[in-house]
Amino acid sequence: MKKVLSIHSAPPPHWVGDGFPVRSLFSYQHPRAADFSPFLLFDYAGPAPFEPAARPRGVGTHPHRGFETVTLVYQGEVSHKDSTGEGGTIGPGDVQWMTAGSGILHEEFHSDAFTASGGMFQVVQLWVNLPAKDKGAAPGYQAITKADIPEVALTDGAGFLRVIAGDYAGVKGPAKSFTPMHVWDLRLGTGGKTALDLPEGWTALLAVLEGEVTVNGTPAGAAEIAELARAGSAVEIEAQEEAKLLLLSGAPIDEPIAAYGPFVMNSKAEIRQAIADFNEGRFGQMPA
Repeated sequence: MKKVLSIHSAPPPHWVGDGFPVRSLFSYQHPRAADFSPFLLFDYAGPAPFEPAARPRGVGTHPHRGFETVTLVYQGEVSHKDSTGEGGTIGPGDVQWMTAGSGILHEEFHSDAFTASGGMFQVVQLWVNLPAKDKGAAPGYQAITKADIPEVALTDGAGFLRVIAGDYAGVKGPAKSFTPMHVWDLRLGTGGKTALDLPEGWTALLAVLEGEVTVNGTPAGAAEIAELARAGSAVEIEAQEEAKLLLLSGAPIDEPIAAYGPFVMNSKAEIRQAIADFNEGRFGQMPA
């Protein structure tokens, strides 16, 4: 079995723009950030109620370079627009996978419909690193609907697993990534128990969004992440109550990280270049 190295509890929430009350379960600023590679950041927004409003809440135009953002919606709706001309709205069960690559501008707001109706909002955003050879890749956008994501029933009626990226039991997920990884969305019922196999040597993180579980015998609760050792392959999860989980596993990128705000590169010189390129308008323009 993979050893549970640590349970990371959520810090107090902070606002990203006026639409995302997030708890950063880990980030590239952590002193052991390299141990989470290829994952850079895990922001958990909500669950939080929003009243109906006259204008959409969210985050206005801002840049990224050198990595990918992955947004998963559990409750509510998020609308996206970027400088490549891509955009759209994702709702419960949908995923948006955006490659910043060489540089992109984008904005994220609650959808018009959710703004008007209000309701519960629950979203996860991951930042996934790119290897040095791909940090200059062309920006891109994958809109992945709930219908695109295969769902696999777990044995003994324990629950189900949705394969967003990578594969599970021969079932492949729709997301395309630059380095090998699994992104699995799990639901376990009360008393549900499942055993998963993960590649030896990969980073492995199990985020508990709701409920109480044990991970290889170690308890973890809502808004906590169980960090697992790269050695070993077996992970056993048992739910003490209904649980909503997100399992992240990926091949580590063994390269230095240099980061500043929305830019994640390999050196300070590359960060300075990213800032200069952004200031000089080389990230393109947002569509009208």
